[in-house]
Amino acid sequence: MMATVDTDILITAWRHILDGAEKPWVLFEHGTCVLLEEPTGAPAEQATEILREFGPVQVATSAGDFRVLELKNGEGWLVTSHHPDVVTFVATAEPDDPSHLAVGMLGRAKRDQDGTELRVAHVEDAP
Repeated sequence: MMATVDTDILITAWRHILDGAEKPWVLFEHGTCVLLEEPTGAPAEQATEILREFGPVQVATSAGDFRVLELKNGEGWLVTSHHPDVVTFVATAEPDDPSHLAVGMLGRAKRDQDGTELRVAHVEDAP
């Protein structure tokens, strides 16, 4: 079972990460964020459709690919996916092993869980 990060901590982290983006974004329960580059309609619905298609992991396909980016503020990592606007936050306290492979696998698992469960935790509309 994965450690769960408090929703308020996730919202604060994503607000800091996306400061100045001026685009709506939707946070899902396990830390995956969908940035809406071309918003159309209700943000939660649009993000849910994107995550339904691009969230679930399929090993040995591009849906299993990821890249790990270490945040300069020391709060954790961003784990990218095969969709440029679907990224998962992993807090420094979450992984037992802080190697990029372990963090990436954890972030990918969190994205898979978010892409399967599709539970929106927060919607941030553009200013």
